[in-house]
Amino acid sequence: MKAKATLKQIAKELNVSVSTVSKALNDSPEISELTKIKIKEYAKLKNYKPNVIGLNLKNRKTKTIGVIIPNILNSFFAKVFSGIEKIADEKGYNVIMCISNESLEKEAHTLEMLSNGTIDGFILSVSEEAQKLHEYNHFKEIINDGTPIVMFDRIAEGVECDKVIVDDFDSALNSTQRLIDLGCKNIALFSSVDNLSVGKLRAEGYLKALEKNNMPVNENLIIRTDSEDDLKDKIKTVFDNNKIDGIFALEENDSVAALRIAIKKGYKVPEEISIIGFADGILASRRLSPSLTTVSQHGIEIGEVAAKLLIDRLESKEEDLPYETVVIKTKLKERESTRKL
Repeated sequence: MKAKATLKQIAKELNVSVSTVSKALNDSPEISELTKIKIKEYAKLKNYKPNVIGLNLKNRKTKTIGVIIPNILNSFFAKVFSGIEKIADEKGYNVIMCISNESLEKEAHTLEMLSNGTIDGFILSVSEEAQKLHEYNHFKEIINDGTPIVMFDRIAEGVECDKVIVDDFDSALNSTQRLIDLGCKNIALFSSVDNLSVGKLRAEGYLKALEKNNMPVNENLIIRTDSEDDLKDKIKTVFDNNKIDGIFALEENDSVAALRIAIKKGYKVPEEISIIGFADGILASRRLSPSLTTVSQHGIEIGEVAAKLLIDRLESKEEDLPYETVVIKTKLKERESTRKL
């Protein structure tokens, strides 16, 4: 039996967008007669059969939301998912969670698979690979086909959709300022998330705080990488060759590594060195001694806001509801890793 072609396959073969194929097959006046004939004939040749479930997307409701997270081990994403599920449950929606494992291919495949009539819309955080390559066409195709997307935390610039972000730049600026106010003169920056939009914004906030306080940038104290293992090796080198009295770490695992290596190198925390980390998982706040001062991202609130945005769009009677970008303010939670004034 001859395999059925998909809209995406037809689009790829004819070098047009999925949206163009869909509109041509549905006799949209937006598409020229010549293009319609070409696409219809090719679809017939390739045994294309429309997905009945997927038709009339605007009128159909599965009452199911697809959630795609990049990493299941990250406590922040777990908190966001908890917030999404809470609102979805209140509004009578089911949730399907998938994990991209930071892979562009898996992310794109999941979007295509679930948008074929399984879900009404997506809530997602962009994979590391997609951000590294600046490859966002798979999101645009899904949105063009009528399936709404809400992005949170890691977003794709240039993709028009609803977004929920935290104030990464300001949070980093304020955290670095706090270390300066505590008397730190040699503040290291440790990042294993430099591929990500959030990592870049946080690093910019750190640099801005130094500039505002007329403090020189010491490149020997700055590690910006995209690998946790690479970061740990480089942290040890920084400690061996430099005097440090403050650390700003841009991700939870970076914070934990910094604290553990500082103690191993003989530093007294917080008497000799103060540490602030970005994220607020159980590991940082409860299972480390001393406990870490952290930037809390309010993951549950982000999930709740994202779910409300998506459900409001799905249930809106307006055809052209304007897209929103909601900024959630972070909070610095002071614990034992920063010295008291």
